[in-house]
Amino acid sequence: MNAEQFFNQKTILDLSFFNFRNAITAAYYANSDLEILRTNENFRKFFPILGNVTNASMLDVLEQLGLPGSQIDLFASELEEKGAVLLPQVRISVDGENRIYSLLSARTQDGNFSYLNGVQGQFVDRTEEWKLRQEREQLLEQKMRDRELIEQKSQQLESLANRLAKYLSPQIYKSIFSETEDTSRKHARKNLTIFFSDIVQFTDLSDTMDPERLAVVINSYLSEMTNIALDCGGTIDKFIGDAVLVFFGDPESDGEVEDALKCVEMAFRMQQRIEELQGYWKKNGVPNGIKVRMGIATGYCTVGNFGSDQRLEYTVLGGTVNLASRLEALAAPGSILLDQNTSSLIEGHVTSKERGEVIPKGFARSVKYYEPIEYSLSEEHLTSRNWSHMGDRVEVKIIDSSDIRSAIQELHDIQVKFERQLKQSASKED
Repeated sequence: MNAEQFFNQKTILDLSFFNFRNAITAAYYANSDLEILRTNENFRKFFPILGNVTNASMLDVLEQLGLPGSQIDLFASELEEKGAVLLPQVRISVDGENRIYSLLSARTQDGNFSYLNGVQGQFVDRTEEWKLRQEREQLLEQKMRDRELIEQKSQQLESLANRLAKYLSPQIYKSIFSETEDTSRKHARKNLTIFFSDIVQFTDLSDTMDPERLAVVINSYLSEMTNIALDCGGTIDKFIGDAVLVFFGDPESDGEVEDALKCVEMAFRMQQRIEELQGYWKKNGVPNGIKVRMGIATGYCTVGNFGSDQRLEYTVLGGTVNLASRLEALAAPGSILLDQNTSSLIEGHVTSKERGEVIPKGFARSVKYYEPIEYSLSEEHLTSRNWSHMGDRVEVKIIDSSDIRSAIQELHDIQVKFERQLKQSASKED
């Protein structure tokens, strides 16, 4: 005799559904044909639009809740083929509010009570969970957008900083970007060594040369002078046409003696480099080459930012600057003149010869001036980069050392060219 004959079917169904009555999910029980037999209180609360769904088909209920046909078909096929189905994201509009549920359903099997063989399932309200997930995704997306924006701005700032660096001496650039406070109005009185140089008859040169060749000549000259000035630790104040103003002792100083020595060393190296480049400049339309006068003076100057609220210039002011300019004007082409202060500071390292005495324009007293004759190279200079080579058979002079890697590549190209020509000559001889 079958056990189910001794029990009331309704009672057994009520007992089997007991655990779902007070569940926080919307639970239902349907027979094998998906006809709903039981629902809990939350089912009616979740979906008040359905009313009493007893004896209704679960597929019809899903359609009435607004599920798309693809989800309903998936629900039926998965349940038929696998005996269980999970729809993780079911969007249902309840009282005008869009909510998200998960629908879990599974077929039940019972050997003793055939009327318990059916489908049991529940809707789990995941609206708040999905809202949190959506907010998290939005935050992540915003974070990604912010990161991209930061990277973009960082690249723009880096590009701007690189362009700005070309207009400032490295010392000034470093000073500006390392300061945490506004130093635009700071000034100081310091003992500095001032260097001033000028190309002889540059006005005539600029009037007779076409703009393209003039640009090649002046840019190569200023580029090489800049490299030497920076290598010696000088602060490049400004370029005034072909003229160059450099000072030593601010914003960094190694002491007045060392500052003066570095300035004189720089001047010697500049004159040497100018001689090395004469052939290059003659090929570019300067038939007589370039000669440069240089003046150096040491004394107290006012250094700092001068200008307006719209534009500032980090520069030096004072009689020492004027004296360096006057000495440069007195110097013979290709020579260097020093004031007495500079000559005294470098005595013992540089042999200087007194060249005369003059009352410069704007000065009340006469000033003795000297020409440095012999310079004892410092260890720093001996170990500095030398981009020229004098061999037994080959002489190499790097015209523009601002891009040494390109120069090395050019030398490599020359090697390849000569090797190709050598092979061609050998094949002809054979």
